[in-house]
Amino acid sequence: MESLIQIKGATKSFHKNKETITPLDQLSLEVGRGEFLSLMGPSGSGKTTLLNLIAGIDSPTAGEIWVDNVDIAKLSRAQLTRWRSEHVGYIFQLYHLVPILSAYENVELPLLLGKWSKAERRAKVMAALELVGLSDRAQHRPSELSGGQEQRVAIARAIVHDPELLVADEPTGDLDRESADSILKLLAELAEQHGKTIVMVTHDPKAAAAAHRALQLEKGQLVDQGHLLDHIEVRQG
Repeated sequence: MESLIQIKGATKSFHKNKETITPLDQLSLEVGRGEFLSLMGPSGSGKTTLLNLIAGIDSPTAGEIWVDNVDIAKLSRAQLTRWRSEHVGYIFQLYHLVPILSAYENVELPLLLGKWSKAERRAKVMAALELVGLSDRAQHRPSELSGGQEQRVAIARAIVHDPELLVADEPTGDLDRESADSILKLLAELAEQHGKTIVMVTHDPKAAAAAHRALQLEKGQLVDQGHLLDHIEVRQG
């Protein structure tokens, strides 16, 4: 499998009260194009730090982070902002939808800074809502949607500009089991049928088992990894 992400000796450190904190320490990792990867580990293990480095939200203290043949660790803050807007979709635990906007308007938001016409934006928004199964809820506000539907709107917003990479921080953490399973199935479909590369942080072993591969982090380093149960077996279970 061709790699989309190559991380080489990434270290992230910062100073707090004269103490040096190192959330990630000389970590190396490859993620294949179209792979659905889950990251697990206790609080403080470096999961979210790693996710933010992959997404270009933060930069490493040392090391290289290549995404689609670009070493994003060398980009300036302005370059990273532009790179993220073109190549990354971010899915949050608590959706981060704008309450006064409809589902359509929430999904459209990332496109408003681009060069698309109103007709082009509408085509992209409706295609994204159709993909997540919510085209019939386009004019509903978040308060009129269930938690699972809100997360689907958030996923539509993350994919509306057709990024290669999706990063998800506890995307099922605020959902009941049925809604969570539905979201995990959708993420798997985005990887398998639409070629999206997905990196997901989770504390839920069942959520991790929906991915192609799970990695365990402890104190800023990978300590365990392996292929998980076959998707069919997981979904039947």
